[in-house]
Amino acid sequence: MNDAIRAREVRVVDANGDQLGIMSAREALSIAGDRGLDLVEVAPNARPPVCRIMDYGKHRYEQSKRDKAAKKKQKITNIKEIRMSPKIDEHDFEVKLRAAERFIKSGDKVKVSVRFRGREIVHSDLAKTKLDKLATLLQDIAMVERPPKLEGRQMIAVLAPRTDSQKAEASQAQSKEAKN
Repeated sequence: MNDAIRAREVRVVDANGDQLGIMSAREALSIAGDRGLDLVEVAPNARPPVCRIMDYGKHRYEQSKRDKAAKKKQKITNIKEIRMSPKIDEHDFEVKLRAAERFIKSGDKVKVSVRFRGREIVHSDLAKTKLDKLATLLQDIAMVERPPKLEGRQMIAVLAPRTDSQKAEASQAQSKEAKN
């Protein structure tokens, strides 16, 4: 910016976007000074470097406003965890199902883990059945991001919320299955 520009010749663009041509850096600085603006190097790797005559303070302010607006639009997805055992009762399973449904509808991913204690690990097929059942009951609003997998003494599956187009595809697939 301004006196920090070290190039001898620069391509100058004014505040309106009109090209003023190639000139010496001193000449460009004097033009910017006459207009009460700053000379800002916008493309230092170009030959010759491109400089723009602008109000640098106003530019920084507008850039920060754009960054804040972009940050507001971003949706941060959290991962909520639901734990259960392979011997979970039917009512308790329904409570966990409703909790998972609530998390997914709020836009969060759900990590479902089934913990094995003692010799329960020999019945890992029960845990896989429970996780598959949960995934099929939630298939209209969630998709399986990571299928059930045994990791140490627990089996983990991850469910992610479906996008609107994926929800439409899922409902079409269910209606085809119902017809058959």
